[in-house]
Amino acid sequence: MTNPDDAIRGLCEPLPFARGSTPDTGSGTFPVVLLPESQRPLEDLVKANVGQLLALLEHCGAILFRGFPDGGDLGFHQFIESFALDAFTYDESLSNAVRKNRSDRVFTANEAPPELEIYLHHEMAQTPRFPHYLFFYCEQAATRGGATPLCRSDQLLKALEQRLPDFIAQCRRLGVTYTHTMPAEADSGSGQGRSWRDTLAVACRDAAEAKLGYLGYRWQWQEGDDLRVTTPCLPAIRKTANGQEVFFNQLVAAFAGWQDRRNSARNALAFGDGSTMPESALEALVSIAYEQVYDHAWQPGDVLLLDNLRVMHGRRPFAGRRAVLAGLAAGLQH
Repeated sequence: MTNPDDAIRGLCEPLPFARGSTPDTGSGTFPVVLLPESQRPLEDLVKANVGQLLALLEHCGAILFRGFPDGGDLGFHQFIESFALDAFTYDESLSNAVRKNRSDRVFTANEAPPELEIYLHHEMAQTPRFPHYLFFYCEQAATRGGATPLCRSDQLLKALEQRLPDFIAQCRRLGVTYTHTMPAEADSGSGQGRSWRDTLAVACRDAAEAKLGYLGYRWQWQEGDDLRVTTPCLPAIRKTANGQEVFFNQLVAAFAGWQDRRNSARNALAFGDGSTMPESALEALVSIAYEQVYDHAWQPGDVLLLDNLRVMHGRRPFAGRRAVLAGLAAGLQH
């Protein structure tokens, strides 16, 4: 990514926002922080500047809108709609996370217990279809903790090529497969507890098998009507529309966090040819990724826009009630 300040100066028309600095670093470069410059509603500002904002996002990966009037979940829905992007609904997704819909475009972030860390990931990178854009809105900040870590995948890939060159060469050459066991009924105690019926949008085993076959998955039924699935080979590194390479996968989250009574994180990953990924490399990968993190500490009313191809996100453990809502847009396929 180029310097976001250069990207802002290079826009055809200046954006009608004041510029803020990144809260914890003061650098102002990641994410780009936009503040109100007038009393115009945020949705109106977005509608009038969609092309400019998406062009900026392509360079910076993340934009934080802070200090605007808080319109609640309805206002957040209208904010997403103002971009006029194709919807990517939770119901139609293959997300493993348990969520609750507020509208057809707005749902709660992962309902996993607050003490669980949700590790860095690209949204739905472990599935054949994933969203291009992510929207987050803070309805209520946690009493303690609950930050959303962000990591730019272009910078991470460069660091990994220097420090884990053999592993990255294997990832590039072989790709990756993911194995996950879905429960028969939703398990809100797990970060990956969405039921196979909801995940696949089916009502019975035969329909589940038909959909998995269409998607190229392998599967095995487990005790208690749980369903263990393995994805087709998916890329671990991909190119964005402008040819930039990014470390786009679910390796950090799967290795560090896919652990519950049905799943073992150590068995979640393999190279695309079925060979085992070295644990030492995966452990180093997690450490290197978190060296690159910016932890976004939420304030009520914050709206965060992410380019899912360029930026990973997660969730820190927290205390107190934390209400962060999410939305997705513009589906892509591997």
